[in-house]
Amino acid sequence: MTSKQNQTRRTFLAQSAAIAAAAAGITGASSQRVLAAAGKSAPEWDLSGWLNGDGGSIAGNRGKVIIIDFFQLWCPGCNKFSGPLMKHWQQVFADDIRSGHLQMVKIHTVFEGHKYQNNDRLTAYIKEKEIGLPVGLDRHKDGSHLPETMLAYNTRGTPETAVIDKDGIIRFQEFGFFDYENVQTMISELLAEAKV
Repeated sequence: MTSKQNQTRRTFLAQSAAIAAAAAGITGASSQRVLAAAGKSAPEWDLSGWLNGDGGSIAGNRGKVIIIDFFQLWCPGCNKFSGPLMKHWQQVFADDIRSGHLQMVKIHTVFEGHKYQNNDRLTAYIKEKEIGLPVGLDRHKDGSHLPETMLAYNTRGTPETAVIDKDGIIRFQEFGFFDYENVQTMISELLAEAKV
């Protein structure tokens, strides 16, 4: 591990104490694990477009491990937990991303504050937070309050994280704070399977 990676890990771990408190600021119904999703085929995401690059599709990423960060730009838990975690994992799994074994995406899944959380603010947010991942825009149909990918994945709010294996099966999906080191170990195992 390089000194830069060590510094990033130390910074992320130092934030961990504040993360539990940030869970109180998570936007949504509860912070219970979404167990029902694990073991099911990952639905195709339904987006109105991409910012910051193109993350492709579930079908197009078959053979890769996929990590999805469902977020809203004004969500405290996203800004204090899932956003920093995605940056941390980008560094931890940098070689797997470069080799094409891992696809990480963020999906802006707006279910409240629709007028405020618009694409102009999101574009500025991506720049301000130095987000290096493709950001999908969850589609709203027929004036629906809830966006389509949120409905397809039955997410409880933001942040919510999903990990999908090389065969398109959801292996982990959880709303809010979770023990990221256990999930990181699982991702490493899924990547090893993807490389076989």
